Amino acid sequence: MAPTQAQNKAARAKVLAGGKPAKARTQRYLKSIAPQLRENSKSTLLLKGIKCSQAMGNLLKDMRAMQAPNAKLLSKKNQIVAFDDVQGQQSLEFLTTKNDCALFALASTNKKRPNNFVMGRTFDHQILDMVELGVLRYKSIQDYGGSVPKKRVGSKPLMLFLGDIWQNDSNCQKLQNLLIDFYRGDVVDKLVVSGIDHLLVFVATQPQDTSDSLNPNLDNTAKLIIHQNTYFCKLKKDPNDPSSKVPVPYLVPCGPDTTMQIRRTQFAEPDLWKASLKQPTSLKKKKVKNHTTNLFGEVIGRLHIEQQDVLKMGGRKVKALKRAEKTAAQEEKDAVEAELNKEKGELNEEFKQTYGFEDE
Repeated sequence: MAPTQAQNKAARAKVLAGGKPAKARTQRYLKSIAPQLRENSKSTLLLKGIKCSQAMGNLLKDMRAMQAPNAKLLSKKNQIVAFDDVQGQQSLEFLTTKNDCALFALASTNKKRPNNFVMGRTFDHQILDMVELGVLRYKSIQDYGGSVPKKRVGSKPLMLFLGDIWQNDSNCQKLQNLLIDFYRGDVVDKLVVSGIDHLLVFVATQPQDTSDSLNPNLDNTAKLIIHQNTYFCKLKKDPNDPSSKVPVPYLVPCGPDTTMQIRRTQFAEPDLWKASLKQPTSLKKKKVKNHTTNLFGEVIGRLHIEQQDVLKMGGRKVKALKRAEKTAAQEEKDAVEAELNKEKGELNEEFKQTYGFEDE
């Protein structure tokens, strides 16, 4: 169990003063929440507000099933108002820090805002951004019955965002980033095709009864309606090409399906957002020079080395090579001696013709 908030404050103050935590349990906990080069997968904390209807409770259970095992559902109701109360935001920061969760979702209902759903995330134990949604329609996993297949625990989803507003509006891009971070699961380098078994489709539309929906001077994000549908992906053989190894996906609705309208948003400030995107320099890949890849995926590199004298390089000396070297040296020596004898004979002949006798 994690230490209380007072114990954490006292332990942090003692560490800043140059001392060590009094208890080993507190010391281990502070070490576990310390920044790391490679962080673990983000977990989601699911909370209930002051009042929570049965439908909103089922929504939290379905979200726990969708994000398992990186989700934690608290059954106790909390007196937390995320947007209107600073103390409520501090309570969210405390609970997320205590349960080691970077994402949170709060479900509540009241007369002013029925079926209210708040989702957000934290950075450095502080709230980074959050969005308040009003659930207009909800169809749970149980409504589809037991015959419909369900996603496997730990599988990653395919996410599809339909609508031009996801790319045209800056606030919608931030909301899209939040949704991806909320549902993506574990961060992996490679994917197995069989590990992808469900699809999340997000369709963004403007309400038809608003006259100012196309006014560029207004914040249209607060009126946006999001349709979230979940499909189970079955991979089967291609009936048109049985010899093909590429499977064909078949989509089956499996839930949960929700229709939500954005009520309020609180996105991060530019400086805080920039700080949250920083990564350690040790994780950045070094640039590889003189390194290319061709069309066939083969790696081609160029090496720059000094000029080498092959004659001076030492190698293994074989007896056959030694015999050949001796034979070549003897032949060269005989050729030189023959050339010298020939020159000597020519000189003696010339001397005899000149003086009439041979030189001794």
